[in-house]
Amino acid sequence: MTLSHLLAQCAAQLPTALRKLDPRHVWRSPVMFLVWLGSLLTTAAALVDPSVFTIALTIWLWLTVIFGNLAEAVAEGRGKAQAASLRAARTDTVARRLEDDGTLVPVPGTQLRIGDRVVVEAGEVIPGDGDIVEGIATVDESAITGESAPVIREAGGDRSAVTGGTKVLSDRIVMKVTTAPGETFLDKMIALVEGTSRRRTPNEIALSILLVSLTLVFLTAVATLAPMADYAGAPQDVVVLVALLVCLIPTTIGALLSAIGIAGMDRLVRVNVLAMSGRAVEAAGDVSTLLLDKTGTITYGNRQASRLVAASGVSDAELRDAARLSSLADQTPEGRSIVDLALAAGADDADLPAGAEFIEFTAQTRMSGVDLADGTEIRKGAGSAVSAWLGLTPSVEVTDVIDEIARSGGTPLVIAVRRVGEKGDVLGVVHLKDVVKQGMAERFEELRSMGIRTVMITGDNALTARAIADEAGVDDFLAEATPEDKMAYIRKEQAGGRLVAMTGDGTNDAPALAAADVGVAMNSGTAAAKEAGNMVDLDSDPTKLIDIVQIGKQLLITRGALTTFSIANDVAKYFAIIPAMFVAAYPSLDALNVMGLSTPQSAILSAVIFNALIIVVLIPLALRGVRFRAASATQVLRRNIAVFGLGGVIVPFLGIKLIDLLVSTIPGIG
Repeated sequence: MTLSHLLAQCAAQLPTALRKLDPRHVWRSPVMFLVWLGSLLTTAAALVDPSVFTIALTIWLWLTVIFGNLAEAVAEGRGKAQAASLRAARTDTVARRLEDDGTLVPVPGTQLRIGDRVVVEAGEVIPGDGDIVEGIATVDESAITGESAPVIREAGGDRSAVTGGTKVLSDRIVMKVTTAPGETFLDKMIALVEGTSRRRTPNEIALSILLVSLTLVFLTAVATLAPMADYAGAPQDVVVLVALLVCLIPTTIGALLSAIGIAGMDRLVRVNVLAMSGRAVEAAGDVSTLLLDKTGTITYGNRQASRLVAASGVSDAELRDAARLSSLADQTPEGRSIVDLALAAGADDADLPAGAEFIEFTAQTRMSGVDLADGTEIRKGAGSAVSAWLGLTPSVEVTDVIDEIARSGGTPLVIAVRRVGEKGDVLGVVHLKDVVKQGMAERFEELRSMGIRTVMITGDNALTARAIADEAGVDDFLAEATPEDKMAYIRKEQAGGRLVAMTGDGTNDAPALAAADVGVAMNSGTAAAKEAGNMVDLDSDPTKLIDIVQIGKQLLITRGALTTFSIANDVAKYFAIIPAMFVAAYPSLDALNVMGLSTPQSAILSAVIFNALIIVVLIPLALRGVRFRAASATQVLRRNIAVFGLGGVIVPFLGIKLIDLLVSTIPGIG
């Protein structure tokens, strides 16, 4: 965030910050409420006995409260700007409700009720959240997810859910409404980004208790300081005592705490994740076990050709060309990957010869291939099926290759050819494997360095699961997993005091999503899955769970860093205010004026001004978050102490001194 951008946002949100001076709002933050009360006291003192020092001090105390409100207002403003764009997607549509007798009745979308069936055709906007019960269509979800590429939604599967405000691009569907008007995901998302539905999280409440405790300690200290000062012959004005209190209590983190929480949820929204509560975001930061689906998360989900193994007496080029020809008309991901592998090995990029006939795969033959015009027949398929087609048993060498591929968790496809007047023969084997996504091992290593354990969930057998798990670098795997197995695993982890996160999109995932501390449901999944989870990924990208954990950790790290900075700030203020208060009665205290501040009044005013300005300076950091680095809790703590603890001590010394140089030039203060 540039300085000009920050100033523009602050200027735009200044009216909101001023409205937040209402005591009904300020009292929600006990620290800032105490500053607000102190500002009232100094205002009264300035009216009774006006002076340059009292008036200036009063103005900067009120600015401290306003700057605290401004931090929250800027954070909320970013959400409201996004909410405005979301509202543009929420149009008042007329739905065609399908009655029991088959007739279509036009009704406003706001009058739809749960269970109503609605017909939506190409070019029409989906009137509300629901599940497709009939048909298949391509849907434009860019208004919700920001992705321009349309997606396919169809009845009877885990990708049957549709979201209100999206648009059907082709075909015709019948959907069943699952959410009442005003409670759709779009409505929830608007409420979320505006901050109206955000509640304080347990960690935030605990931090608030700490801040209140520190405030009460300093309030007691300042209250007892007044009679002690009178006894020592150095009576203190109420404005000086208020200034001391405001500078000693943790006003910086008190002012920024709400903004940090709002910004954390805003970062989730910006990556198209809808969190049902701040508790879920915070829990993501404390997760110690991640349950990840293998298909689509760790692997691409479609088997891909990884290598060609030629039989004895067969050249690599002959196997390569036969594999390509047998797959040219095969539009499955496996078929296309075989063609890509052959081309990468040097095959000609030519179309099927004229007169060639493609043989599709069937469950009965378990083979596919091509018949060329010259009578040559090429087949690819399971070893036993190809052997039956040839009428011969593959060689021991080919059989060993098939067994080796199967043991590694891959799928062997045998390529064979049969020419007119010749005996058929096996040319070799194609190794199909569920390819692990690039960079997954590195990401899992980062998570491991943070103390997070990764567990792969798959329906594959244990042999295949182990091979994929070893390649991906996960810590554990759950093979042939049933809904009951997932639940049992989650309960076992939680019984050990660990927080668990998982992703899912099907109805069978709903129990585990509900049991997990962070359950991320895919927006393309079933309504049951979305209701069970406490987050919804609008992009339906299972790998985003890793990003969610990082955002949650960044929220906690930011809160801890700024708390450390706020508390460390007090050191410099001691050296500024305490000597200024008592130097007249005890001249020896001037030795504590290590910053060489001009006068007692300029020292006190400079500390108050710094206390106010540092809030504005830290707003960008509160909104952006402290830069996240994969590290253990101990390493994060050390870095926070080194950067924000030490910085919190040094920066005020420099800042207060510079401000004093300016303030001391004001008549009546310097």
